Amino acid sequence: MHPEIGVKSTDGACFGRNYFERPSAPEMEDEFADERANVLADALALKRAAMDYLHPEIGVKSTDGACFGRNYFSRYSAPEMEDVEEANEHAQILVDAKALKKSAVDYMHPEIGVKSTDGACFGRNYFTRFSASSAEVEPKKTNPVHDITGDLARLAAAVKGANLPSTKSAKLSSTDNNLGVTKKSASSVNLFGLSEEVM
Repeated sequence: MHPEIGVKSTDGACFGRNYFERPSAPEMEDEFADERANVLADALALKRAAMDYLHPEIGVKSTDGACFGRNYFSRYSAPEMEDVEEANEHAQILVDAKALKKSAVDYMHPEIGVKSTDGACFGRNYFTRFSASSAEVEPKKTNPVHDITGDLARLAAAVKGANLPSTKSAKLSSTDNNLGVTKKSASSVNLFGLSEEVM
C-alpha cells in the first residue's frame, strides 16, 4: 500500500504511437466528422450556458461586430422612407390612442366637467329661429260630421216597412182567455215570422 510509488512499465505498447493519428499520416475522411463537430459545438454552448447560470457575477462579454454596428435604415442620415398606407395607419393608431387616453381620463376623473367647443353645441334651429319667415300651413281637411239623426230616421223607416209580424206581449198573466194556446215564457225568442212558417 504505497501509492506514492508511481506505476512503472517498460512495455513497448505504452510508448507506442497511434498509426492513424501520427503527424505523417495521410488525412482520412471521416463520415461522422460533421456530426462530431455539431455535437462539440452544442456541448460548448451548453457549458457556456451552465457557466452563465452558475456565475451571474460574471457579466456578459461580447466582441461581436454586430453588437456595435448601426442600423443602416435607422441611422440619422437615412432618408425618410414611409409608405402612404403605413403613414395613414400610423396616423389612425395615434388618433385611436389619443381617444382612448381621453376616455380613460374622463372615467378616472369624473370631477372634470365635460368641455366642448363644437359649433353644433351652440347652434340654433334654422326653421324655429325668431327671424324665420312664417310658413303658411294649410289646415287639414276634416271629414264633415255625419248627421246621426238622419241615419237613425232612415233605419227606423226601413224597419217599419219590413212587414214584420206584430209582437204581442209574451208576459204570463192569469187573465189570459186563450186556454188552448200554450203560454210562452218571458225569456222565449221571437223569430219574427219564421216560427209561423215552420209550423
